[in-house]
Amino acid sequence: MLEGKAVVRETDMPHAMQSHAMELAYKALDLHEVSDCRSIAHHIKQKFDEAYGSAWHCVVGKNFGSCITHLCGTFIFFHVEMMEFLIFKDGKDSTESREEAIGVLQMESQDSDDA
Repeated sequence: MLEGKAVVRETDMPHAMQSHAMELAYKALDLHEVSDCRSIAHHIKQKFDEAYGSAWHCVVGKNFGSCITHLCGTFIFFHVEMMEFLIFKDGKDSTESREEAIGVLQMESQDSDDA
């Protein structure tokens, strides 16, 4: 397990859900090898689906880029030491209008800004 403190880089989740996400990340790191990112991500996704309904996604790894569409209030990107966690829910189950429900976020490695 990684021993560092979770640091949130970006989020629009309610505080309680953020805490739950980080708690699940620590639990997944306890249960799986740090190098087994797929199992860590699957564990977190499964627990979020159980707690908050289906359509959650989880990406775990080091130094990755992403461009996602997510429901407002369901996004968090944080890291524990060098391991990054991206958790979000897509809009497939939304009953709100597209404009009300969707948030779009693009993230790239800081290295690409130097190019």
